[in-house]
Parts: sequence; structure tokens; C-alpha cells
Amino acid sequence: MLADKDRIFTNLYGYQPWNVDAAMKRGDWDNTKALLELGQDKIIDVIKASGLRGRGGAGFPTGMKWSFMPKEPRPDRPSFLVINADESEPGSCKDREIIRHDPHKLIEGALVAGFAMRARAAYIYIRGEYIREAETLFAAVAEAYNRGFLGKNACGSGYDFDVFVHRGAGAYICGEETAMIESLEGKKGQPRLKPPFPAGAGLYGCPTTVNNVESIAVAPTILRRGAEWFSSFGRENNKGTKLFQISGHVDRPCVVEESMSISFRELIEKHCGGIRGGWDNLLAVIPGGSSVPLVPAAEIMDAPMDFDGLKAVGSGLGTAAVIVMDKSTDIVRAISRLSYFYKHESCGQCTPCREGTGWMWRVMERMRTGDADVAEIDTLFQVTKQVEGHTICALGDAAAWPIQGLIRHFRPEMERRIRERKGETGGNAPMMEAAE
Repeated sequence: MLADKDRIFTNLYGYQPWNVDAAMKRGDWDNTKALLELGQDKIIDVIKASGLRGRGGAGFPTGMKWSFMPKEPRPDRPSFLVINADESEPGSCKDREIIRHDPHKLIEGALVAGFAMRARAAYIYIRGEYIREAETLFAAVAEAYNRGFLGKNACGSGYDFDVFVHRGAGAYICGEETAMIESLEGKKGQPRLKPPFPAGAGLYGCPTTVNNVESIAVAPTILRRGAEWFSSFGRENNKGTKLFQISGHVDRPCVVEESMSISFRELIEKHCGGIRGGWDNLLAVIPGGSSVPLVPAAEIMDAPMDFDGLKAVGSGLGTAAVIVMDKSTDIVRAISRLSYFYKHESCGQCTPCREGTGWMWRVMERMRTGDADVAEIDTLFQVTKQVEGHTICALGDAAAWPIQGLIRHFRPEMERRIRERKGETGGNAPMMEAAE
């Protein structure tokens, strides 16, 4: 388990002010010039050696992603860093805590990462509904400019670097990196076909890297404390610390920084006071935000909370937004509600997603009430497979996976509803619906 001395986000709960003076007392902006003097290639090498993987859900190695950027950008095609602070995944609430309580970690990280990638500027794309967070971020960026940390000769390094904050307009699809780039350019937020990838042609047709808030915010601390320190946490290929966002039926929901690969049971017992009603009352867990399949209680209890551990139980770490559901949950209703979300947020560009998400939601609603045939469960599963992997972006996968997880683990509950609706006997007692 993570010791307090090893925590990167030391003001996660806002017990201290967020402003630049308080941030500097916590170690931010501490001789940032020396970090930049390591050199661009050295910074990337340290991030690679640390084992940091993207904290936005995909888990792609961060240092490798940075290395894709051109070593010598042309004057007419400058490089850009885009920071994804859209955070519209149901269950995710970690980036907002960084932005409203520790914004200077993100801004300093933007400078360090941008310098390493030889970027001209960083654009922080923040979710439009994050009103107070955006106000804090605008003020923190202004403080950094006033102190000479940004702009011309940033931190006295001789490197010019700007940071711009852009507020989104409430579209989940803009969390996808190319849709975010389209939105930044003033267009409708729809994903682009790849290739070309953003590192070749991104924002304004220039080389661009899109990273999550947490991925960028941890970079200066890794450089100060060393790659070996960061990689000492977690299992092989799952290194570092991670912000977990735990909601649902636990005694104390929270956002907490912990070591990667901590077991689910240990995470919940240490930070959340256990499951509401005890461990025997646990039904299932969505371990990585609403877009990953649920995992039944028996399989998740001792699973390591990292990329490989959750993949082994048929799910994923995602953003580490842990949604806990006890036995009072109407599990079919819960997944049907998620299906509506993805149907509502589909941009409509790809036919399988545009048509499939609506069809899946309508069938899920009939599954919820029992107004369906048992044979339709197999048809529903087949349709999810026709949507999954057949769209430009991963929204089709995100819509399909929760339903696949439900059918895989709770098919008997779906069949019971259908039989009871038809007046047939058999099956278990109905589960209580979750309180609204």
C-alpha cells in the first residue's frame, strides 16, 4: 500500500489553497528549469523507464507516445500538446480533483511534456460543465504567466511555451482524441479516420499528442524523484501510482491515490470502509468506468487493480472509476441505463454505432421489464459483436461491452424476468430495484 510520502497529489482533497504560492510550498515549480535542462530526449527516456501508461483509459505507454512526435518541427507546422480534461465517462471524477485542488501540477506537467515533444503550445480541453474547475484553471494559468513560468523564456529556460484553456460544450464523444481536435478547431466533434494519426497530422494539420490530465500531471514528479521510484509501485507492465475513483455501494465513496496492482478487497477496505452491508452483499463491480464490462463479486474480490489484472477477469482498468453494486441493485436496469447514455452520446457518424446503440437500448429496456423472448438474448449478444470493432472510434465498443458483461455473468437473471413476465414459474426471487 502507498505511503503518504510517496503520494504525488498531496492536495487532492483541497485542505490547502490551490494557488501558486501554496503549490510551490508543496514542491511544484521547484527549479523547473533544471528539469528542462535534462534535454528533450532524456525526459522522454525517463518517462519510458518509469513505466507510466496513459491514465485516460487506453493505457498506451506515455513515453513511447511522446517519442512519436517529430524531432525537428517545421516553422510552418509547429507541434502541439492537447490535454484531455473532458472527463465525461460515467463514474470518472479524478481529473476535476486535480484541476480544482492541484492545477499547478497539471500546468507544470504541460510545460515539461510540451518541451519534451518540442511543442509550441498546450491546449487544455476542459469539460464545459466543470464551471468552478475551469475558473480555477484559468486563474492558475494566469498566475503561471505572471511568475514567468509560461510564455516567452518559460522558467528562464530559453524555451517559449503557451498554455490555452478551452471549454467544451458537453459532448462525451469529444473525449476521443481526434473528436477533441475537431472540436478545438471549431468543427462538430466527430472522430477522424486514422491514419493519419495525430502525431503526423493533428490540431490544425500539425503534429499533435493528446494526453490525459493525470498522465501529464505526474510527469514533473517522476522527473524529480526518478524513474526507479515510480516503477517501484505495481507489477511488471503496470507501474506507478494511480487515482482510483470509488462510487456506489461502499461505506465511504472517495477519490484516492494508491499503488497500482493493489487488490480490490484491500482498496475498498482501506479507503472506503468496506462494502455496504458487508462483503457477502457485493453483487458486481464495474472497475474502470461505465465503458468496461462488469465483474461479478466472486471474480473481482482478490483481483489486482491494474491493466493486466482486470483484463484477466474479462474487464479493464479504464480510468479506474470503480462503480460498486450490492445486491439491492437491479443489474439489468443499471446496464440498460448505461445503454441509453451511449445511444444518446453517439455522434452518428458510423452506421453500426448510430443504429446499433439505439437498437441495443430498446432491447435492453424490454429485457429490463421482461417483455422479450429468451432467444433475443443471443440476438442481442450477436448485435453487440456487430457493433464492437466496426466503428471509427471506441464508442461502439463502449456501448457493447457493458451488455456483453451482463449477458456473460447475469444471463439467468435476464431469463428469470422473461419467464416471470410470461407467468412461468421457476427462478430466484426478484432482486430489489436500486433506490432512485
